[in-house]
Amino acid sequence: MKLLTVTVPCYNSAAYMARAIDSILEGGEDVEIIIVNDGSADDTGKIADQYAKKYPSIVRAIHQENGGHGEAVNTGISNASGIYFKVVDSDDWLDKTAYEKTLSVLRSTVEDGTSLDMFIANYVYEKVAEDKKKVINYRTALPVGRVFTWDDVRYFRQGHYILMHSVIYRTKLLRDCGLVLPKHTFYVDNIFVYQPLPLVKTMYYLDVNLYRYFIGRDDQSVTEANMIRRIDQQELVNRYMINCCDVMALKNKKLQRYMIKYLSIMMTVTSVYLIKEGSEESIRKKDLLWEDLKKKDKRLYREIHNNFLGVSMNFKSRIGRWIVKAGYKLSKKIFKFG
Repeated sequence: MKLLTVTVPCYNSAAYMARAIDSILEGGEDVEIIIVNDGSADDTGKIADQYAKKYPSIVRAIHQENGGHGEAVNTGISNASGIYFKVVDSDDWLDKTAYEKTLSVLRSTVEDGTSLDMFIANYVYEKVAEDKKKVINYRTALPVGRVFTWDDVRYFRQGHYILMHSVIYRTKLLRDCGLVLPKHTFYVDNIFVYQPLPLVKTMYYLDVNLYRYFIGRDDQSVTEANMIRRIDQQELVNRYMINCCDVMALKNKKLQRYMIKYLSIMMTVTSVYLIKEGSEESIRKKDLLWEDLKKKDKRLYREIHNNFLGVSMNFKSRIGRWIVKAGYKLSKKIFKFG
């Protein structure tokens, strides 16, 4: 059994996937790399097969019809043999030194019998074209360098969350929570990191800059234009998160509070893009989303709707909508949305 499975979803990634794969190969025989060629039309499949042939004990190439990022992750989970599981997108990469330290911690947990559900490390926004980097760390929110539980978690400020880039899950936990991401849908990384949380009991935070998140391609899903164009997919992800678990029934109040705040920011992001799209149909969809949250759980609705973000998302006047758009520009700079 491998220590860590890393899945690399690839769709027409021939121009840049080598950097991602080469960085993961630094883990050696402790690591299994599953390259999922998600119906690519370029040389992605050929490159994946070349890696599998060159590193037969480490790399597996799986070819499938196009199902989107979520379906590629599903394929990785169902085929993983590693104790732990991580996703590295084909245009991103891992820092070598931080990766070595991460594997050392994971190896120690297995050797001493520690049941670790989730490992967290920092990630770095790499704006290559502007030669700028921004490190996202969790020093103010999480204990460093030891196993801890939700009772030990400190304050997460609004917009500061554990994302797919920063997380490594125990593979069995992902399967036990029944995680199946929707096909042909962007932004499923939010479901990936959110749905398993009620099963997470033990965590470990290593203060290293492990994941390098590339920003700069025009076709990236997180550009503002693409977010607006794909707002129905963002809305679908939002609904998955509303319905995937009963947040208000969670016994651990810190976990409950964290999940409420995470869902609150997702409701805000979806609402903002529906407002920015500007049509009456989009405004109707925004209102319906909030109505459906209320039908799902009135207590959860009150928790989210009655804070500042929730109230601002439901202004009815044009001035109110202008306030939302202006606030979005500021939040975009702070939280890196879009």
